[in-house]
Amino acid sequence: MLHEQQNKDVVRAYVEAMNTGDFDRLERLFTKDTNIHGVLGRGSLDIAMPIWRELHGALDMHLEIEELAADGDTVVARFRETGRSVGEFRGLRATGKTYEIIAIEWFTIRDGLITDRWGVRDSAAQARQIGWQA
Repeated sequence: MLHEQQNKDVVRAYVEAMNTGDFDRLERLFTKDTNIHGVLGRGSLDIAMPIWRELHGALDMHLEIEELAADGDTVVARFRETGRSVGEFRGLRATGKTYEIIAIEWFTIRDGLITDRWGVRDSAAQARQIGWQA
């Protein structure tokens, strides 16, 4: 149980770093060869980090943990994700509108570092709320 609690704490640190935009701290939570799987594809931390910076800056994104479960090296989190379109994102203009969606992320954690992260979110609902779809 202690091992699983420590793994949950790594995910809590990830959320805190993401919410505050502390990308240096965020990067230190991952192994150098981590795999990031998400809405925009799969890749290394070097590919994901610029996207996360862009998301944070353009959508003023905030994650709130609603559920957190651990089984060995695996932690799954269900988030309430909120934000507001405050800047251009991937060619889409800022609208000033807010959004609220559910996001789910799975993590594999070894030796206190994230080795894999999978993320899913309702991007269609997010786009509708922000006004990016008719």
